[in-house]
Amino acid sequence: MLEYIMVFLGAAIPWIEIMIVVPLGIIRGLSPIWVIVLSFAGNMATVLLLIVGFQNIKEWIARRKRKKGNSGSKRQRRAEKIMNTYGLPFLALAGPILIGTHIAAFIGLVLGAKKVNTAIWSAVSIALWCVVFGMLTVMGFDFFVDRT
Repeated sequence: MLEYIMVFLGAAIPWIEIMIVVPLGIIRGLSPIWVIVLSFAGNMATVLLLIVGFQNIKEWIARRKRKKGNSGSKRQRRAEKIMNTYGLPFLALAGPILIGTHIAAFIGLVLGAKKVNTAIWSAVSIALWCVVFGMLTVMGFDFFVDRT
């Protein structure tokens, strides 16, 4: 039970997220279905918190940047370029691989995406990638482990 709670919490932490948690949970011997479901729930919970609290977070980051005098990270500039070129659906779908789901959602909101659209596309993306990482991990084990 504790391991499943750790899957949920691990998926909720930015930069650890589903790309690491899903394979590790399955490799650890946990049920792939539960790992996928809990990873989705953990990651989506914090993305939704970010979307709901967006305005406060945006103001806090702006104050912090003014204080430090910095213009943004390399990841943020990459996300802005993706959003401006391909739009919110692509940003959300590419987010888990390129920049992380939380940063993708935040950049989408900063660049004018509606909160509801950001939540929907984030949910689609997180669900898709949880399933993909889960299936690839399970298939990889079936390929490398001789079951005879």
